[in-house]
Amino acid sequence: KQTPRFKFEPVKTGLSAHTGYCLFLTLTSIIIMSKGTVVLAYSGGLDTSCILVWLKEQGYDVIAYLANIGQDEDFEAARKKAESLGAKKIFIEDLRKEFVEDFIWPSVQANAVYEDRYLMGTAIARPCIARRQVEIARKEGAQFVSHGATGKGNDQIRFELTCYALYPEVKIIAPWRIPEFYNRFRGRKDLMEYAQKFGIPVPVTPKAPWSMDANLMHISYESGILENPKSQAPPDLYLMTKNPADSPNEPDVLEMEFRNGVPIKVTNETNGISKNAPLEIFSYLNEIGGKHGVGRIDIVENRFIGMKSRGIYETPGGTILLKAHLDIETFTMDKEVRRIKQGLGIKFSELVYNGFWYSPECDFVRHCIAKSQENVEGKVQLSVFKGQVYILGRESPKSLYNEELVSMDVQGDYDPCDASGFIRINAVRLREHHRLQGFSGKKQ
Repeated sequence: KQTPRFKFEPVKTGLSAHTGYCLFLTLTSIIIMSKGTVVLAYSGGLDTSCILVWLKEQGYDVIAYLANIGQDEDFEAARKKAESLGAKKIFIEDLRKEFVEDFIWPSVQANAVYEDRYLMGTAIARPCIARRQVEIARKEGAQFVSHGATGKGNDQIRFELTCYALYPEVKIIAPWRIPEFYNRFRGRKDLMEYAQKFGIPVPVTPKAPWSMDANLMHISYESGILENPKSQAPPDLYLMTKNPADSPNEPDVLEMEFRNGVPIKVTNETNGISKNAPLEIFSYLNEIGGKHGVGRIDIVENRFIGMKSRGIYETPGGTILLKAHLDIETFTMDKEVRRIKQGLGIKFSELVYNGFWYSPECDFVRHCIAKSQENVEGKVQLSVFKGQVYILGRESPKSLYNEELVSMDVQGDYDPCDASGFIRINAVRLREHHRLQGFSGKKQ
């Protein structure tokens, strides 16, 4: 009964008053219902496809963002699928080169290994993906970003810490932490039913009974039948590496050249193939490592969120690089500098695994590690064969190895008599400890 704020009359376009009024209500409804724009990290799979439609159902305008970081994906099909689901815009970004240069190479310099075994292919990729997601959100004026990471895993932390660091005012929509969402979708069956209801294309073939994440660095497998840590991985699980038992009976012999702790050239001395661009080098090492079954691990690790999880990983190129870099680093780096750098490498690995790539402490550690690599230069010869990497030799213009000094056949600039005092000085502490504890006469 209030006085209308607007007067609706027939317009010159020929629309009737009723039609014009309905059109206005429709447009007004769209404007009122829109909660803003969200950039969704989209993979094209069942989960993120359902999340895309669900976000629209909640009233958001959705920009789908798909990062190419080396996974085997039909990106054009993913684009068409996102369009059919109503994405406002679709960004498909080729991040492979920057993934190698900005994220994998610093990890190589650090000898980054989490809990002694995991080369962190997933952890390293997340800040790369999230960095571009934030760039798109800022460019498009989006107030929100979203992802399909679960509420139990590490990825939610890695994505969101990166987003908050690079876009402090951003708001994050994490569906798998929203009760309305996870109570509605308790499993794959619920997602499939939702997909059928809203016409979301779903895979015709059944999904493998485990979860898989792939990129240029590695492929990871977890969940499903792998949640029982005693269950062995099925033979058909591995996609990136050949079974070492079925690999070639002849090795590939490589020469890898390093400068500042990163590879600048790799040459296959078996067939003469040579690569010198970062992306080409890493891709080729993946090819060689995969051919010989290098880089498979099956581990139980500690998630940052507090639980243990079982993961199976294939990291062929990264494993070859780790072995080669360790060798040239030890050859060229001062002993005490390397001792400190080893501790920094462990700290770097923990920070990256836990999602703190863009933290001030990780920035500091990366700069320290980069400084330590200034003299890590030279060539390493190695053999890749039957799941193993064998170091054959090395050379460097900045080597700290003195052949004459260490030789058993040449005296060199060293007086053996000096060792007597060196040993006695180091023995003082041991002799005093055992004397004071009364152990000198006891059998140990």
